[in-house]
Amino acid sequence: MRTSRLLVRSGLTVAAAAALPLTLASGPAAARASGISVSTTGSTVSVVTGSCTQTNGSWGTAALLTSGQASFSQGRQVALSGTASGQSAAWSGVSPGTYTVVVMCSRGDTAGTQSVIVSAPSTPTISATASPSRGVMGGLGGATRDYGTVTMAVGGALVGAGAIAAAWFLRRRSKPYRL
Repeated sequence: MRTSRLLVRSGLTVAAAAALPLTLASGPAAARASGISVSTTGSTVSVVTGSCTQTNGSWGTAALLTSGQASFSQGRQVALSGTASGQSAAWSGVSPGTYTVVVMCSRGDTAGTQSVIVSAPSTPTISATASPSRGVMGGLGGATRDYGTVTMAVGGALVGAGAIAAAWFLRRRSKPYRL
């Protein structure tokens, strides 16, 4: 019992000692998190941030960089608009591919950088299906098969015989004492 407690304590100490360098190297969570949120809808890319403050009537600028562009000035730039709680920018007509969005605040600091993938719009595929040549045949003769004249004549004779037999039966019933 005493040995198992000692092993548990030493195991926890070793685990904590192994996790300590990883925790110190990663830094605080606020420093790692990007201050922007990028989304795509069709061929429109939009970015939202709350990190910028207004200076001289401007919130800052956002740039959309393709994979071949390396600096902020090479990208498609859009001025940020919004309020103190949130600023946004959007690019429309963006072709499919991988892009990097960079937001520079008006005071000169970077609010964040994030990559985004714009997908090609999906188009519905139309496939032709074979339709019946004559459709559904309702009424006399069945639903899908065309019966010949002989079959129709025999069926008509059976229906007629049934009608005559029903009339004869009802007539005999109306006169109960007749044999």
